[in-house]
Formats: sequence, C-alpha cells, structure tokens
Amino acid sequence: MFTATGLRWLGALASLLLAAQGPPRTQTDNVKEVLHGVEITDPYRWLEDQKSPQTRAWIEAQNQYTRSILDPLPGRAALAKRLTELMKIDLAGMPQVRNGRYFFSKRLANQEQFVIYVRKGLKGRDEVLIDPHPLSPDRTVSVNLRAVSNDGKRVAYAVRQGGEDEVVLKLLDVDTRQELPDRLPRARYFSVSFKHDRSGFYYSRHGAQGSRIYYHALGTDPAKDAQIFGQGYGPEWAVDAGVSDDGRYLIIHASKGSAADVTEVYVQDLAGGGPIVPVVKDLAARTYGDAAGDRLIVQTNWQAPNGRILAIDLKNPARERWREVVPASSAVIEGFSLAGGKLFVNYLENVRSSVRMFEPDGRRVRDITFPALGTVGGMSGRWESQEAFYFFTSFHIPGTIYRYDVASGRQEVWSEPKVPFESKQFEVQQVWYSSKDRTKVPMFLLHRRGLELDGSHPTLLTGYGGFGSSSTPGFSAVGALWAERGGVFAVANLRGGGEFGEGWHKAGMLANKQNVFDDFIAAAEWLIANRYTQPPRLAIRGGSNGGLLVGAALTQRPDLFGAVLCTYPLLDMVRYHKFLLAKLWVSEYGSSENPEQFRYLHAYSPYHHVKPGAKYPAVMFVTGDSDTRVDPLHARKMAARLQAATGSSRPVLLLYDTKSGHSGGRPVSKQIEETTDELSFLFGQLQQN
Repeated sequence: MFTATGLRWLGALASLLLAAQGPPRTQTDNVKEVLHGVEITDPYRWLEDQKSPQTRAWIEAQNQYTRSILDPLPGRAALAKRLTELMKIDLAGMPQVRNGRYFFSKRLANQEQFVIYVRKGLKGRDEVLIDPHPLSPDRTVSVNLRAVSNDGKRVAYAVRQGGEDEVVLKLLDVDTRQELPDRLPRARYFSVSFKHDRSGFYYSRHGAQGSRIYYHALGTDPAKDAQIFGQGYGPEWAVDAGVSDDGRYLIIHASKGSAADVTEVYVQDLAGGGPIVPVVKDLAARTYGDAAGDRLIVQTNWQAPNGRILAIDLKNPARERWREVVPASSAVIEGFSLAGGKLFVNYLENVRSSVRMFEPDGRRVRDITFPALGTVGGMSGRWESQEAFYFFTSFHIPGTIYRYDVASGRQEVWSEPKVPFESKQFEVQQVWYSSKDRTKVPMFLLHRRGLELDGSHPTLLTGYGGFGSSSTPGFSAVGALWAERGGVFAVANLRGGGEFGEGWHKAGMLANKQNVFDDFIAAAEWLIANRYTQPPRLAIRGGSNGGLLVGAALTQRPDLFGAVLCTYPLLDMVRYHKFLLAKLWVSEYGSSENPEQFRYLHAYSPYHHVKPGAKYPAVMFVTGDSDTRVDPLHARKMAARLQAATGSSRPVLLLYDTKSGHSGGRPVSKQIEETTDELSFLFGQLQQN
C-alpha cells in the first residue's frame, strides 16, 4: 500500500508528466466570413457551443492540464493560509432602516455565505432572517436583500445559484419568519420596490426583448403581473423603478445602453392615481433622480461633463422651470443621496473622494471628513430620518461602515472588519505619468514603506477603463498579500473610466477605445522606467471589461509582461454583441454590424490579433459556466488560439469552473481557492523569469 506521502508524490509526478506534454490539442474548423469587405477567420467557432459534448470534453482536458501546472507550484499552502486569514473574517453590509428595524447582511468568519439579519433598534440583538447555508450542500446558493417594506414587516430577497446574474425572488414575513407564497421565477431583475401600503411591489425584469416594469399584487399569480412600462424599449435599454421614501411617487429610469448616454426619467403620482409622465426626456445625457417631497433632485451631466444637481418641481416639471442647486465644478460628482432633509453630494477630485452636505436649495452646510486618502461610498439614508450611513476604504484600510447623525454631524463606527493586516507598514502613493498622446494619467501604488527602487519588485498592475466606472482606492486581500510579499500593487486610472467626468469616459469609449490600452501600456512602461520592476517581474490582471484591457495589452505588447491574468473577459469584439447581455454594451463599444464601428473593433479585438509564433508571456484565463453576463466562450476561444500560436515555452492556461460565474455569491472557500490558484500562478511565473 502507498502511504499518504507516496500518493502525493505519485500525484505530483502525474502532474509533471501531463504538464510536459503541453496543452491539449484543439481541433479547428476555420470558419470564414466576410464582414464589410474584410475576411474574418475564426478557427475555434465550435467552442462557442458551451453544451456540446465536444466542448465539455475540451473543458475537462483543459482543466486537467491547468491543474498539472498549478498543483506542483511551491508555496500554495502558505498562500491559502494567508488568504484565509485575510478573507475569513466577520463582515457586515450597509443597513437599510425601516420603522426602527435595521436590515443588513453579515457573514461570520466561520461561514461561507452572507446571512440576512434584522436588528430591532440601534442597540438591539442581531436576529437571523434568511440563512442560505442549508439551501445547498456545497454552499453555492446565496441570498441577497432586494427590498424592505416601509413598515419593516416584509422583505423581498433574491436566491442566486453560483455566480449567475439570474435569481429567484422570494418574500418573507418578518414577524412570523414565514415565507410568503409569492415567488418570482428565475430571471434577471434590475429593481424591486414595495408600495407603502404593502399591497404589492414594482419590479424590473430584463429579457430577450428588453427591460419591462411590472407590478405584483401580493397573493396573486406572478404570471399574471401587469406590465406598466417598457413596451417598445429594446434590449439595448435598461429600465428600473423605485417608490419614493414617502410612498407618493413611482420614479422610473430608462437608460440607453450601459454608457447611459441617453437617460429618460418618468414619474407617476401613486397617491393621486395619475398616469406615468415624462420628466426628463430627449436629452443626450446621463441623468438620475430621487424624490425629496414634491421635488425631484436630479444628478445629470447635461451641459456639465463633471455633473451638476438640479431640482425639479414635480407639480410643474417643465424644463424651463428646472433649477440648478449644486453647480458643476472641477470635481466630478459621483453621486448624491438624500437624508434628514439634506442633500449629500459625493465628489471625486484627482481620484480622491469627498462628501459635502447641502440644504435642498444648494446652500453648503458642512463637509464630512475621512481618516485617509480613500474611497467613500454608499452614503444612504431616508429623507425624513436624521440617520445616514456611509462606507470608507483604502488600499491599506479595510472597508468600514459609519453611522452619521445628520443634525449634529457626529459619526460612529457601525461595522469595522478585524483584518490581520499591519497597515502602518505600508504606504499609498498617487503618481502621474504620460500616455502615448501625452495625456497625463494618474496611478495608485501600494507597497511597503521605504521601498528601494532597484527594479527587483514583483509588480501587479491592474485597471478597468470603461463604462464611466472609477477605479478608486479599496482594500483587497490580493493587494494586501502582494504588498506583504515585497511587491508593488498598482491601479491605473485609465481613460474610459469616470475619474475626470464624462469627457474622460468618452475619451476611452467607441472609436477612442485604443486610448485605454495605450494608457495601460504607458503605466507598465512608467513602472519599468522608474525602477519599480522590470518586464519579467511585471504581471497584469483584469476582469470583465478589464479582461478585454489585459487581452489587448497582451496582444499589442507581449514583451512588456512576465505573466497575464485575464478573468471573465471580453475578447472576440467582432461577435461579442451576439451573446447574453452584450447588446447593453453597444453604446460603450460599438457593434461590428456598423461598418465604421467594425473597423475599430476589429483593429483591437484581442482574439483577432493573436500572432502565430509570437513569444507570449505566461497567461491564465479564468471563467466559468455560470457567467451569464460575459459569455465564457471568449476565454475558451482565446485560450485555444493562444495555445496554438505562442512561440514561447510559457504556459497558456484555462481555469474553468463549472459552477462559478461573473457575479458575487460564491462561497468564501471557493474565492480563497480561486485566488490561491491565481496568485500561485502569478508568483510562480514571475519567479521563473
């Protein structure tokens, strides 16, 4: 009989033998088509069929090869141990307060998933409302609080399988802890909001034809729910609805595409039983509104690329009567919230967060101060309540939730995670560098204090650069562990994001998308030129739109990097719009069905720019069957093409999970397992250079 040590030795030997054979050979079908006069060859079109027996066998073979590379890497146990210390901690989410009851999610250090709790009164006892752990043996089912009735007696919550975007909506009676018979089937829901009399709720559901708003009366058959808004809006539109704090108004937003460069706002007077009427329409701008009594407070970039705040009288909403209450400035308005009769505006200036409090007429009251350079988010409250909450984090400061008294300005910690991380040993820098066209771009660096600039440090560079989303400082186990090991963790604030308003966003979208890749490449060059690292010690990492980013950097400048981690990516930009939710993204990227947009999409599409014989760095693609947002076909096709093309000896791997997906909801042990794989891959490849 073999001892345990002997069995491990045999397993390691089998892995080494499999690795020595190289990746599995992938058949090609070389589909050819002509688009706008250009012949496109797609050798791995067959891998788009996720359910075919051939694809499933290929995925299994790829996973076996990936494990043969990852499992023998040294230091995996130490990485897993440290990640467990950083990630298996008590965590709580932002509370929703209704009628003296505090509703929130919390995950204890010994739990896999977040549990939904209620607390009666500020100092009351935390009581479990919904625990997902009994719902699946492997802890892959999660729950998420979607809405609470105004009296705090009903909650609507989502049940998610794996990482899917689609969920089942359920309702619970808070007093009896009994589940109500009302249940909405598995679908993609954008919003849920109760009427104040608790007779029913409004919800937005996105389907093949687009988004629609429905009303569900409690106790009725959901299949018979009335559609109240959305007819005629195609799949490129996202529509949501919410009831105002006082219950009087239903506010509907319709946004064209993820870029939301056209947003319409409609309002219905629920108390008066009036019709749904347009309030904001026919503006080429991103607009969001919330009710404060009979006024609609609106954040918009209409005639203000950095944003401004308007007030609209809902009894007379004519555009000529709109009033500006917070004007545009050099700082970008990231968002606003209403609480205690006051207006809170979240600003971003040079990628540094701040919050200012105003009277509803725009008079400035006070600023909220924070402990360090970081990110403020989630400032939330109720118009009639003096209580608000916000979230603060930085690269070296774990996310902490504060309770804020609107009247006095006093703040106190609501929830602070106890992360075993010595933040005083590290520093966060903001540096600026020049991109290819000489545009100045900022970047954050996290590393140990007194770092010697000798080019020796393993460096992990990441970024996003899309959808107007800002990459602001935030704590992560990956960044913390990387810095602890003497590395540099870098986040570049690329064009395409919202760090400097809509102008910065537009400079990195549609025909300007190459600017994003140029910014990222310039960040890598700056880190090398300033002796933080050197190409063999430099890794890049990105997910989703960030996966497209690192895919483009990989194909355009393979010489710059030692390792590439590409997760849940978009990579075939000629066909991306044909799958899942991608029609929503056409306003950001464009579509190959348009001849001019095809030209620039094809010019940078990573899948179409893999060059046979090029010496590519080590690459690992990460995706999973449950990614119902970015189709896993991108990672499958790109992995196959890169494996066949690379002229280097560096591995090209596909880490493919049959249950995980793009969204949250994965058990923490699964997150630790995947992050261990990712970091062992990166550290292992950088050390081999």
